Amino acid sequence: MLTQDEGNGRASGIRGRVAELCYSTGALHSLQRVRSWWQRDLRILAYHRVMPLPDPATFDFDLELISTTPERFRAQMQHVKQHFTPVSLSDVAAALKNGDALPPDAVAITFDDGYDDNYRIAYPILRELDIPATFFVSTGHIDIGKPFGYDWLVHMILLTHAPRLVLPEIGMDVPMPHDRNLRRSLAGTVLKTMKSIDAMKQEAMIERLEQEWRMTSNVRPDDCRPMTWDQVREMHAAGFDIGSHGVYHRMLAKLSGGLMADEVRQSKATLDRELGVPATLMSYPVGGDRAFDEGVMNATRDAGFDLAVCYICGTNPRPASNRYALFRLPVERMMGPGWFAAMLALPSLVSYPTAHHEPAREQVHA
Repeated sequence: MLTQDEGNGRASGIRGRVAELCYSTGALHSLQRVRSWWQRDLRILAYHRVMPLPDPATFDFDLELISTTPERFRAQMQHVKQHFTPVSLSDVAAALKNGDALPPDAVAITFDDGYDDNYRIAYPILRELDIPATFFVSTGHIDIGKPFGYDWLVHMILLTHAPRLVLPEIGMDVPMPHDRNLRRSLAGTVLKTMKSIDAMKQEAMIERLEQEWRMTSNVRPDDCRPMTWDQVREMHAAGFDIGSHGVYHRMLAKLSGGLMADEVRQSKATLDRELGVPATLMSYPVGGDRAFDEGVMNATRDAGFDLAVCYICGTNPRPASNRYALFRLPVERMMGPGWFAAMLALPSLVSYPTAHHEPAREQVHA
């Protein structure tokens, strides 16, 4: 019997093969035109990192956050420009406010977190091709330059000499594998499991391991560092949207009400100050269905944001109805040209399914 992960992997492989077949036969564009006659949904692409694929044996951070290579990203953006209508999320927000219809086949490009490869690699390509995009940044990490907590946890698990991984916070106590690939797999399991507990407990767990393993995160590693404010301001001055991804990339629904509202407001206040204009766009950190809830959406609206995106896979047939939880289409590094093209043309058939979780949440205390 297949595990859920094995089943998802097999299904992804089937979707990829079907997508490549449609692409190679030239059927996609005809199918897209037919679809656009009866469904005008907003597609939002979600990226994290754009960089050359590193050697897993020497890359000491999370490979899963690499969305695509520079060469593939350029080809993807050229495809978007040729076959779709690129739109900015600020233009989407303005259209929703004014009750205007979006253009057919509208596609918005977004980036989460604020890695410096967004500035070094993605931004020049987008600027050259004249394609709008939104960069969602975690303001606290831009302030201090430290790696993101989840990245650092993967880094520590890959490099620690500890004989066991002891995490009472999530009920885990296992031998530390010697094989690097097994360590990556273990790190993925830890990331998936820990996202069920309170956000501050997640941070405390990572900080405890830093102290016990003597692996401080007060560094700016070349392979995993946030942008600087000067870089963010340059992109904003060039016409790109800059939005909030929280302060320290905390799962907002896993914070107490007061801490959650402060995180939302503080991220906006920092962006307002650093950019000199009101920030209006939000992306919920982690973004799955246990990372935000009605309270988070209300706090986002009350803070003055005009719309927000999540990380639930899908398109938006009526974006005015879910403007504080717009669905996105994640771009992953194993996507070939056909798969990417098919995901945009027929998103309900070949995009990634979202893993949903039980609606009940643990009680969070201040």
